[in-house]
Amino acid sequence: MDKQLKQFIKYLEVDRKAANNTLQSYKRDLVQFKDYLNENDIKYTKVTEKDINNYIKHLADCEKKPTTISRTIAAIRRFYQFEMKSKKTIKIDPTANIKSPSIDKRTPSILSLDEVNLLLKQPTDVDLKGIRDKAMLEFAYASGMRVSEIIDLNVQDVIFEEGMVVCKNGRKNRMIPLGKMCLKALKDYVDNARDILVKSDKEIALFVNLNGKRLTRQGFWKIIKYYQEQANITKDITPHTLRHSFATHLLQNGADLKSIQMMLGHSDISSTQVYMQFQNGGLNDIYKKAHPRA
Repeated sequence: MDKQLKQFIKYLEVDRKAANNTLQSYKRDLVQFKDYLNENDIKYTKVTEKDINNYIKHLADCEKKPTTISRTIAAIRRFYQFEMKSKKTIKIDPTANIKSPSIDKRTPSILSLDEVNLLLKQPTDVDLKGIRDKAMLEFAYASGMRVSEIIDLNVQDVIFEEGMVVCKNGRKNRMIPLGKMCLKALKDYVDNARDILVKSDKEIALFVNLNGKRLTRQGFWKIIKYYQEQANITKDITPHTLRHSFATHLLQNGADLKSIQMMLGHSDISSTQVYMQFQNGGLNDIYKKAHPRA
């Protein structure tokens, strides 16, 4: 099964242009599935619907979250669909009738505007790290991009003349505008800090660590946690908190849901609609302004 998994991952990477985060998640989920099959002496070509259900129960017994189980099912399903189409070694898709567990859409954690301002004020431009960190936090809040998308950015993805950033996520590219404060901090970082931090002209990453290498998810997370503590903000802040805050504040200030969906890169607008609950009476104001008999 090792050979088949490598071919499938290569197909996702080359033909489907899947994002690196997706590739790593699918690879991890499928390797764990392969190990389970080996431990139970089950050939991947002989897997049945019952085997898949038993594996789902196994994951639940291991206290895996519903989101993890749902993603694992998606990975296994795509693998078997790939095998059926490309090799025809699989005659019946064992995942055809498998349903993903229901996932409760949790209320996203957001910061108030005062909390955002307090957090973004923490990094100071007295050293290279401070210049970089200020640019990173300003950028995360200004763009609403996922942390995986931010750390994958290269310098050329920022178009300073147009005040835009090109976000490349798999096969889908989207253009996101950046505000003046973000562009100012970003230009300061690129002009005065990044070139000193990087050790090689071949390094193209936009955000780098103090060793001059592309920043990791863990590195980004630690930086945000550090400034959360510096600001004495009691809320748990993650890179995704800034993304949620970005969407909520846009909506509260009159941005339409479709535009926010495009900037966030949501394929389904139902994912964007979760922010409607934070409108703070905004719908009532819109109704009064727009309806002829309000």
